[in-house]
Amino acid sequence: MKLPNSAWQSNEHASVLILVLWIAIGLVSIALYFAHSMTFELRASDNRATGLAAEQAIEGAARYVTYVLSNFATNGAMPNNTQFSGEAVPVGDAHFWIIGRDPSGTPSADPYFGLIDEASKLNLNRAGTNALSYLPNMTLDFAGAIVDWRSSNSSGAYALDYAQSGYAEKESPFETVDELRLVSGATIGLLVGEDVNRNGVLDANETDANGNGTLDPGLFEYVTVYSRQPNFHADGSSLTNVNLASVARLQTLFQSAGVGNASGLATSIYNYTHPRNGRPNTFPGVFGFYLFCRNLGLSSADFANVYHNVTTSTNLYTYGLLNINTAGVPVMTALFMGLGVDQNTATGAAQSLVAYRQQNPGNLNSIAWMVDALGNNNAVVQALAAANRDYITTQSYQFTADVAAVGPFGRGYRRVKFIFDISEGSPKIIYRQDLSRLGWALGEKARAAWVAKETQ
Repeated sequence: MKLPNSAWQSNEHASVLILVLWIAIGLVSIALYFAHSMTFELRASDNRATGLAAEQAIEGAARYVTYVLSNFATNGAMPNNTQFSGEAVPVGDAHFWIIGRDPSGTPSADPYFGLIDEASKLNLNRAGTNALSYLPNMTLDFAGAIVDWRSSNSSGAYALDYAQSGYAEKESPFETVDELRLVSGATIGLLVGEDVNRNGVLDANETDANGNGTLDPGLFEYVTVYSRQPNFHADGSSLTNVNLASVARLQTLFQSAGVGNASGLATSIYNYTHPRNGRPNTFPGVFGFYLFCRNLGLSSADFANVYHNVTTSTNLYTYGLLNINTAGVPVMTALFMGLGVDQNTATGAAQSLVAYRQQNPGNLNSIAWMVDALGNNNAVVQALAAANRDYITTQSYQFTADVAAVGPFGRGYRRVKFIFDISEGSPKIIYRQDLSRLGWALGEKARAAWVAKETQ
């Protein structure tokens, strides 16, 4: 049966309407798809922009630290937090933090911000097996493996076979602390302990393995390869070698420092190092030289005036000295025990030194303050006096700036660790390591202030 024209026209209109609806739906779907894609593209671009801002903030932080060290790290001094800012420093719309360690060793739930003194740690290339083995979270076997790794004598008591690992032991000094990962027996637990993100605090996402409520870091926290002290002035002139100096040179040294009885001191020192009859004596280190002068009546205040001008070495640099102005109790304890001091005495001395320097911040200008704090007859003082070289200092020339940054709106987190060296004069970066992979390291307060707030 043939439909009337009006019916055909009605069906045709309905088909066109359906077709138009399908085309409209398709166009809307395409529009929504591209809009959704553009939203993701916008977010990606924004994240990229904030990441670049954070990266530039880190570069700004490196220049800022260079300025700080140039102006405040004179004569090996450790810049303190009153001289510069290390927390939420603005660079445009980004901010950076310098993650440090509290010199007092006081446990905290939030990171401490400031520079880290590399001389506050034991030097992997200088410390012996005994001192290394007394560090927290350490074993005697791993301490021996460290010495074996750096030693050119592969037939020692701890000689190890690395053939199964596919490489050979280095038999030369460590170049970075992270090289410890290659040493036989190394584990993440041994190297980082509970501090997975290596920021010096126990974060909420880190496991308190022994349940003591405080952070127990690994070996990375206590060792360095960078501690090096120059035996020359900033202008390149030599220090006075008290083992070789003439009476006139010694007398000028003391007179220039305003020390009384300069002539008598100079004569006594010269007669000790150049006796008329018998073999010449030498001071194995500056600490022994101070004790000799102390017995001649030189005060610790007067010695502080000559301390930065004397040496007992003919070498251009002295390596591996521990800065007693900045070292923590665990590191000082390990050093003292490595010299043969019993644990109780070593720990007690380290705690006394930390307490003394907190109470007497203006009296830390030379190693003489250690004797003021502990006394002549303390076992630690006697062990250092009997040593065949110097182990301690109050000067530092290498510093870590562990810089974390966020871009605008608290996004684009980045983190880079820098090692700065000023032993040759002007600060220069000698090591750089990206630590962004370790995750957030600024603590909960910074997260609340600079991430949660900005992203609401």
